Amino acid sequence: MDRLGQLDLLVAVAEAGSISGAAQARGLSVAAASRTLAALEERLGVLLVRRNTRTLSLTDEGAKLLARARGILADVADSEAEVTGTALDPSGLLRVSASLSFGLLHIAPRLPAYHARYPNVRVHVEISNRYVDLIDAGIDVAIRTREFEPDRAITIRRLAETRRILTAAPSYLAAHGNPGHPRDLARHALLLYVYANNPNELSFTRGGETVRVPAHGLLESNDGQILRAAALNGLGILVQPTYIVHDDVAAGRLVPVLDDWDLPRLRINFAYPTRKHLSAKVRSFIAFIAAEFEANDYAGRWTQVPTQPCRS
Repeated sequence: MDRLGQLDLLVAVAEAGSISGAAQARGLSVAAASRTLAALEERLGVLLVRRNTRTLSLTDEGAKLLARARGILADVADSEAEVTGTALDPSGLLRVSASLSFGLLHIAPRLPAYHARYPNVRVHVEISNRYVDLIDAGIDVAIRTREFEPDRAITIRRLAETRRILTAAPSYLAAHGNPGHPRDLARHALLLYVYANNPNELSFTRGGETVRVPAHGLLESNDGQILRAAALNGLGILVQPTYIVHDDVAAGRLVPVLDDWDLPRLRINFAYPTRKHLSAKVRSFIAFIAAEFEANDYAGRWTQVPTQPCRS
């Protein structure tokens, strides 16, 4: 088997979790699949897969090669698609990474429409509130909120921008009052996201004035949905991006706090491994999500304080 065939088998072994499963997926006998994997290891001079009678796992070298192999095979498939016309009909497994909040609120609801348009693409959504290494994790495209990627092997494309705002349940404000200045937050319970940039300080601006206040949370979490649930139950003042709380504010479940002050805004980007040829499935997903965001004017809605319902 040629070198690309060997790499393809390694990917199949990783996805199937067994040599027999990989052999079945690639239409080979188990013996032929075993010989191919052994030939790849012999050629490279390293052990790629640990085998025993019950389990199979990749070595560190195998995991590194797997990530690169997926990229190489994707480039080959996309190059072939350009000359065969299959770029118009994307197919294969698309691995997407997003935070729980973004995935739950803005990816999952759109997957039925995406699947209807591109029925041959299988989507795997990897949820992580940390910034995973896209290449090592084999991620095709991620959606995440940071200005730049430190790895030059990662390309970013802007999707939207969002304010970070403070909100609280009406019940909390009725019991504890509404702060009139950022310094008043010292007397309030805060609900804080621990993966925010500088989570222990809030930097507010209004006009030419800047106020920095220490931030100590009554509740801190690495997940925005935990904090949102606590805010809805009246536990304290929530500090989160507009894309998480927009609908709650619009419905009156949460009320903006200090909305005439600005916190540093977040830029929402697509991030994907840099390649000469971007695969058809990645292009289709990026174009689809970008069109959905434009149609809903999220770029405009998320940079404003959400409109609250009229109260008689």
